[in-house]
Amino acid sequence: MTRSIDCLIAVGSNLGDRLEHLRAGIAAIDALHGVHVTDVSSLYETAPVGGPEQQGPYLNAALRVETTRDAAGLLSELHRIEAERNRVRRIRWGPRTLDLDLLVHGDTVSDTAELRVPHPRQHERRFVLVPVCDIAADVKHPLIGRSMASLLDEVASAEDDLILVAQQWHRDSDEVDSWLHCEIE
Repeated sequence: MTRSIDCLIAVGSNLGDRLEHLRAGIAAIDALHGVHVTDVSSLYETAPVGGPEQQGPYLNAALRVETTRDAAGLLSELHRIEAERNRVRRIRWGPRTLDLDLLVHGDTVSDTAELRVPHPRQHERRFVLVPVCDIAADVKHPLIGRSMASLLDEVASAEDDLILVAQQWHRDSDEVDSWLHCEIE
């Protein structure tokens, strides 16, 4: 029997119907053979980090999944799902309809052009660590050897850099305040 691996995936969007892109992305991930979404963080609105000026704000969250897929295979599927949501990779850190980052794949460590896991900048980014800590504060970073919570403790925060939008939001059946839904599209 193939061993199940605990993974963390960051999800984000700042183009189009951001909420719908995230919901569709999560549903597509959960529908993958050998992948099961076990937990979804709260949803946060964040300012863009890096990239071109004049980008709109992001919606960000994190997923905890169990998978029997290897890291390269899972990442390939994440890229396919992004493409199905019309993700275009022209500008580094540019705006995107759907961004799916494989943060942690068990204890896998890879630093190649095709596969960088754990994600190289996750431990520096509050917009990644806050949602991750909602669902996996105790998970240890495979290279640094510290929990996600302890990494978050060392990341500087700025006022309003992260705004909690919703706690239950990832399914179409989840009730998201209609005013809020209009605001976050």
